[in-house]
Amino acid sequence: MNIYLNFIFRAKTYTLSVCLLLLSISCINKEKNNTEETITKTDKLEKLYSNHLVMAYKYLDSIDITNNNDTNKKYYINSRTYFKKSEPILSYIEKENYKSLNSPNLIRIQEEDPTDIKINQPIGYQVIEENLFSESMDTLALSRALKVTSSRLKLIENNIDLNFKDYHVLWLARDAIVRIASTGLSNFDSPILGASLNESGYVLSTLNDVFTIYQNNFKNKDLLQKWKTELINSQKTLNTDFDSLDRYEYIKNHTNKQLELLKAIQEDWSIEFPFELALKNNTTSLFSKNTFNLEYFSDYKSDTIHLNTKIDLGKQLFNDKRFSIKNDMSCATCHIKEKAFTDEKITFNKHVKRNTPTLTYSGLQKSFFLDNRSGSLEGQIVGVVTNHDEFNADLKHIIEVVKRDKNYSKAFDTLYSRGATDMNIRHSIASYVRSLNKFNSKFDNNINGKENTLTEVEKKGFNIFMGKAACATCHFPPLFNGTVPPNFSESELEIIGVPDTKENKKLDDDLGRYNLFKTEERKGAFKTPSIRNIKLTTPYMHNGVYETLEQVMDFYNKGGGSGLGFNVPHQTLPFDNLDLSEEEIQAIIAFMRTLTDNHLDKNEAL
Repeated sequence: MNIYLNFIFRAKTYTLSVCLLLLSISCINKEKNNTEETITKTDKLEKLYSNHLVMAYKYLDSIDITNNNDTNKKYYINSRTYFKKSEPILSYIEKENYKSLNSPNLIRIQEEDPTDIKINQPIGYQVIEENLFSESMDTLALSRALKVTSSRLKLIENNIDLNFKDYHVLWLARDAIVRIASTGLSNFDSPILGASLNESGYVLSTLNDVFTIYQNNFKNKDLLQKWKTELINSQKTLNTDFDSLDRYEYIKNHTNKQLELLKAIQEDWSIEFPFELALKNNTTSLFSKNTFNLEYFSDYKSDTIHLNTKIDLGKQLFNDKRFSIKNDMSCATCHIKEKAFTDEKITFNKHVKRNTPTLTYSGLQKSFFLDNRSGSLEGQIVGVVTNHDEFNADLKHIIEVVKRDKNYSKAFDTLYSRGATDMNIRHSIASYVRSLNKFNSKFDNNINGKENTLTEVEKKGFNIFMGKAACATCHFPPLFNGTVPPNFSESELEIIGVPDTKENKKLDDDLGRYNLFKTEERKGAFKTPSIRNIKLTTPYMHNGVYETLEQVMDFYNKGGGSGLGFNVPHQTLPFDNLDLSEEEIQAIIAFMRTLTDNHLDKNEAL
């Protein structure tokens, strides 16, 4: 009996051991397969990226400025093709390098340290393009650009390490989609050849390749096919000449659909993003109140608990004149809601000689005041409070005003952990200003498919704005200001040579950004404002010089200050003149008027 029991016990032990061994082997194989799959995806992605970079710099290295220029042009176009194919990954992981390699042929000025201002000569593809394809070639600048650009690409390629999570792939895809819609459709980075549409097709081709590598991530294989079909259809739409593309229809029918599919892919892959960047992770349109993550644009990284109550409190503070030392001025004194938060004055007064800009959509930028001297809304408020010609007070004064008011004091103690500090007060006001982004204009509602009321003239105006007129190379959609998509981390300054009167006889004497650091190359530099609600924000330009949009368009059509005969050595407009017809000008104006928020157009409460 004991022998029998012992046999049974050993048999069971042996069976259990075999089962455990098989389970262990199964787990090891599963882990190994998962590891191999991950490595395979990473390896394939790195190989794809590396190949694009290698081909880009090899073609650049083939350019010999002493040889036939037609051959050099072919080499350049081939190099540029591979550079754009690398763009989705390159621009995502090497933001500063990408910016240098693809920036306009303009000097780059770094003023972060006032004691060490740097003036950097441009490098990259646009420098090469403008020299190879222009009538006069600067061989020294071309030679330098070729050398530095190639070296930079080689350095990047030698240090590839794509340690991607799945959500990184979705982020880089979204960046690519937004970049095409906001800058790729306008020839922003191909001003001479005008090849942006074809190049955008190369970007979409790379996205197709990337998602092929990640095809096993898809639980829903139909979704993968829909995504690939959409990318192919978008490429076909872009395969046309620059003037013929209907940019309105492209964004409405392709950009929006791509963003919707990305959201579906996010859900299919069960993606959990660690945080949000400038764009919300679930955005399905560029022109929506739910497009932007407002916290990204704030200095104050607080939670969003009771945010609407903080906004309501900020609105009260915005309209309170007690913050000024004489109790005679509030934020609303200059920024009147019915006038799209401007004041319709040429300049605010004889001391403040600049036009009051709109506050609508102003929270969605990274620099403030017309000379970009503040880095946040919270910081801008300090400038207003302490300015002798505005509130003429200090931060201690605004704290005292709040603490003396029982309702204010109670509200801050309830809403903020430290109560009525100057930062919390400024955050509340800034939160209100950041809420002035309704995205409910006629244009927004039409491009989002909520209504079908745009006229053919208005659509034509948008297409000219984005295309022939090159307006969108400075006023980037969807904000139509100078904050550069898709990262929205920089608000650009431009030098356009604005006159001092509408007669266009003399250059305005306000030197803009130059007044801060005395950088010669910044003379006349001003921030590019949003043209949203432009119908309500007359007069126009930093000095309020023009009374009508027709006058503004005439200024640009003639080529800005340089076109008027002024000495503007560092003018940044990407054209000599536009050669727009009167019909085209009126179409652009018709489009710009569709950017009026509905509640402002109807004078509803905000």
